Amino acid sequence: MVSAGDFRNGITFEEDGQVFQIVEFQHVKPGKGAAFVRTKTRNVITGSVVEKTYNPTAKFPAATIERKDMQYLYEDGGLYYFMDTETYEQTPLNESDLSDNFKFVKENEIVKVLSYKGNVFGVEPPNFVILEITETEPGVKGNTATNTLKPAKLETGAEIRVPLFINEGEKIRIDTRTGEYMERA
Repeated sequence: MVSAGDFRNGITFEEDGQVFQIVEFQHVKPGKGAAFVRTKTRNVITGSVVEKTYNPTAKFPAATIERKDMQYLYEDGGLYYFMDTETYEQTPLNESDLSDNFKFVKENEIVKVLSYKGNVFGVEPPNFVILEITETEPGVKGNTATNTLKPAKLETGAEIRVPLFINEGEKIRIDTRTGEYMERA
């Protein structure tokens, strides 16, 4: 059991048959009245974010989310296939089960597949990936006085903005949490 007074970022708990993860929390002690916990929670199955307040003494059953390393194999007709690296068992997932930052994952990459009570609800790519640029405008020499960005297409098909000095064929490092260019690789 998890008490609302013990809430911390990242804790998962069950409420009304749903599984929630704490995104933000704040213990509030007003001058008048009882203390309470103001939270921003994300439903791990649907992805919706809701702001709620709880009595600090309220208790909820803890929810354990399983994170399993799996290898992304290929996509076929809207199904994405992942292989368990220990048992070599393949698991197909629908496109709706994938997060927005999955566009930075290329084939044969190791990702974390998230499940709750055997039901897969999401995929976490690695925090940083190295990808090759397949399409971008050529950089102009001497045009680096400002921090100007240009669009670039990556080998996975994703599009991001990169500095002007980056050219086609170069490998760059990307933060998958923000979708931003980090550095040359």
